[in-house]
Amino acid sequence: MPLMTLKVLLPFEIFAEETDVASIVVETPQGSFGLLPQRLDCVAALVPGILSFETATQGEVFLALDEGVLVKTGAAVVVSARRALRGGDLSRLREAVEQEFLALDEHEQATRAAMARLETGFLQRFASLRELSP
Repeated sequence: MPLMTLKVLLPFEIFAEETDVASIVVETPQGSFGLLPQRLDCVAALVPGILSFETATQGEVFLALDEGVLVKTGAAVVVSARRALRGGDLSRLREAVEQEFLALDEHEQATRAAMARLETGFLQRFASLRELSP
């Protein structure tokens, strides 16, 4: 039976590189998504959540992932994510996703909202200067 290879890439490192992977389950905006070796090639957007994969030697392994992208080409599966954590306790990994990845997203949203307000204020002042010039 053919098996898959799984590579998890972070912005500055290769987080995991696994061979002989029998199955992979990831979380997408539409829900959980499973991959088997015979599945057709695909691309999927990932949301912060748990990626699980199974090998004969390690059994089921869990990774907490921030948002990212999964690409399956033949037997190779590459996941590119912003952050990742590995752990044996599924409940602790789920807590890490909720506390670290989703909390940072809220912080990023607040930062983006502040930047949008600054840009809007700048554009309004710039427009009022144009109105004053002849």
